[in-house]
Amino acid sequence: MLHGARVVLRPTTDADVSALAAIRRTPEVYARWRGGEDLRAAVRDDLAEPGTTTLVIEYEGRVAGAIQWHAEEEPDYRHAGMDIYLDPALHGRGLGSDAVRTLARHLITALGHHRLVIDPAADNAAAIACYRKVGFRPVGIMRRYERGPDGEWHDGLLMDLLADELS
Repeated sequence: MLHGARVVLRPTTDADVSALAAIRRTPEVYARWRGGEDLRAAVRDDLAEPGTTTLVIEYEGRVAGAIQWHAEEEPDYRHAGMDIYLDPALHGRGLGSDAVRTLARHLITALGHHRLVIDPAADNAAAIACYRKVGFRPVGIMRRYERGPDGEWHDGLLMDLLADELS
């Protein structure tokens, strides 16, 4: 378990699947994370994805969202990538930046990563502001990076954080 200032990041269990699926069903989260008609199955698929670790974000004793990370282990390109979703009812409280900072600190100090990446939708101003608070910087626009629920391709913003930039 990783303890932030206000959140706890803990391993995901089967008991968390329904709560995470409910969060993924909210329009704000679904627009980014999609997953088809069966969001419980989509959450389970995320949990089983090889090379990816998914942690529950817990706030005041309840499931508030999830944060994932994966590592590129090729020695000449070693780094970790992150992704997060948070219950929209809890947005604007600093919980997202607390969760991202907590995981970033763990990836840097405990696992020795010197560089982290995250890739919000280019038009997701709230997420970009959250990641900037932690120290992530924009690297560039990834054009037509991901297909949205509307079937159209949308740009993503690649952001990175070097170990000595963590705030």
